[in-house]
Amino acid sequence: MTSRIYKAVFLFLSAIIVGVFGYTYVFDFPLIDGLYMTIITITTVGFSEVHPLTDGGKLFTVFLILMSISIYGYVVTVVSEYLSNSTLMEALKTNKILKKINALEGHTIVCGYGRNGRQAASKLKKFKKSCVVIEKSPELLKEIEEEGFLFIDGDATDDESLLKAGVENAQNLITALPSDADNLYVVLSSRQLNEKMTIVSRATNESTQKKLKIAGADNVIMPDKLGGEHMASLVVTPDLVEFVNRISLDGENSANLEEIAVEDLPKEYLLKSIRDLDLRRKTGCSVIGFVTGEGDYIINPSSDMILKAKSNLILLGSPDQILKLKELF
Repeated sequence: MTSRIYKAVFLFLSAIIVGVFGYTYVFDFPLIDGLYMTIITITTVGFSEVHPLTDGGKLFTVFLILMSISIYGYVVTVVSEYLSNSTLMEALKTNKILKKINALEGHTIVCGYGRNGRQAASKLKKFKKSCVVIEKSPELLKEIEEEGFLFIDGDATDDESLLKAGVENAQNLITALPSDADNLYVVLSSRQLNEKMTIVSRATNESTQKKLKIAGADNVIMPDKLGGEHMASLVVTPDLVEFVNRISLDGENSANLEEIAVEDLPKEYLLKSIRDLDLRRKTGCSVIGFVTGEGDYIINPSSDMILKAKSNLILLGSPDQILKLKELF
């Protein structure tokens, strides 16, 4: 469609050039008079000639009028089709989305909006995290738009789509494409475009898991394997699984897990101990985990653990207790 618009503009300008050239160089009109005659002729406004026309001039004018009418017909057809197909509105909408994406920093890119991609995007939305979805299926794009996600209509294996999604400013990328080969390609491309972001990839085959890690994925998830292990756990340790299921990340069940960066706490608690926070008494939440600045995970940390920069606390509490925690800190 864009090429046809360019063609219509080219034809219209060509008609003006032909008219000016004919009146100026063939019939010896001054340049301004030649341009004037061309405009009143191709627009058929009906003004009188600035100079008497010879028979040749009259024939040239007839030719110019007929050519202009043909070009007008083509221009009107192209413009009508452009507007009737809502191409202009789509272009405006796409530009608006791209502007919003370009303004993002520290967001998450989700590649593919299948079952796993949909779940990932939904979880990010619950946590009010900025998210951009890359998908090429028209049906899924419609669903993505209805859910209110920013999106890129394109192939996630294409570097151009990743760049449009703001991969250079992204903090995380989740690739949940159905093909392991496509996920591997996305991981390779994304890691080249952004060395610092966290990449999580879906995998179907265990043989691909190692390749994805080598390619640059920080974490590799195998949904089918997790599903099978979970079903077996329901048989072997049903009460334990039920207890874990009641611990939620989205605030819907009776207990919640919450992660808090030490830098987000009031400055007076920096380099103090977990005991100094006194979270149990103030909020009812319990510290069940600690992540050091080096990325080491400590389960059930000692109350003497020092709160250093770049470390995180993992807390467990009821929804009300978590809410009180957020209000206090």
